[in-house]
Amino acid sequence: MSQCVGTRLAFVFTFLFQSLTFLVPAQQEVTWEQLQEVEFESEYNQETLEMLWYAEFGEGVKQLEGKTISITGYVIPFRKDENLYALSAYPFAACFFCGNAGPESVIELKFQTADREFNMDDYLTIQGVLRLNADDPYKLNYVLEHAKVEE
Repeated sequence: MSQCVGTRLAFVFTFLFQSLTFLVPAQQEVTWEQLQEVEFESEYNQETLEMLWYAEFGEGVKQLEGKTISITGYVIPFRKDENLYALSAYPFAACFFCGNAGPESVIELKFQTADREFNMDDYLTIQGVLRLNADDPYKLNYVLEHAKVEE
């Protein structure tokens, strides 16, 4: 009789565990090549009074909107005291801000907590929810919300 109860308990726990895995958002590993599926048009912005590039994301990139992803790159600190960082496909000397890369090669990082400081060109895998930005000139085109370092 106890063997039957044990088998039933094992079945119940297995069923519950498998059911709960559907509640956890699946993480998708993304490459920088996938994020290159974007085109940019230059338009005058009345608010900033300058020409800016506006993104038109491809279908593959649009499907990543709101998904939990992970991506590996180089950390670029903007303002450490404000927990403001970006992740780049390239080290700082060759990134979008200082080198010849395009805006599709950087992601704005919005960390869950400000309990860690990062150094220039730390090479890390970061996980978070991807948001696409085509309109706000004060944000990068890719924003990773709820970001955290994969250990």
